[in-house]
Amino acid sequence: MKAVRLTPNLSVAPQLTEQDLEELAAAGFRTIINNRPDGEAPDQPLSEELAAAAKRLGLDYRHIPVVPGQLSNDQVEAFRAAVTEGRKPSLAFCRTGTRSTTLWALAASDRLSANEILQTASAAGYNLDALRPQLEAASQKRSSNS
Repeated sequence: MKAVRLTPNLSVAPQLTEQDLEELAAAGFRTIINNRPDGEAPDQPLSEELAAAAKRLGLDYRHIPVVPGQLSNDQVEAFRAAVTEGRKPSLAFCRTGTRSTTLWALAASDRLSANEILQTASAAGYNLDALRPQLEAASQKRSSNS
């Protein structure tokens, strides 16, 4: 399992297994955020199974499923709440980590510039350049509200 750190309190990863959860708990992670809907792939563990394993390991578990290309503001807000209110550090995952990184980017747009977000994502191996207009609009909205 390859986890990549986006911030001091949030890392992202591709699909996790129960064994990965054991390693993450041993590494000090406290909250797991699953951004993958059940049934996306035949070999994918069910969220219910991962939630039970997380509970056994003393990890908090949040399921905020996102279908590729169908991201809502409610999902972004739920992700923001999971990251800010959950025990830290947190790890979010999906099939490749891209959806989780996208959720972080949109949730962080209320406090970070588009360039900061895109550079952080790129350093972690995720190209989110397609989000630039949306991130810049959030940045302008934030500036006009200041």
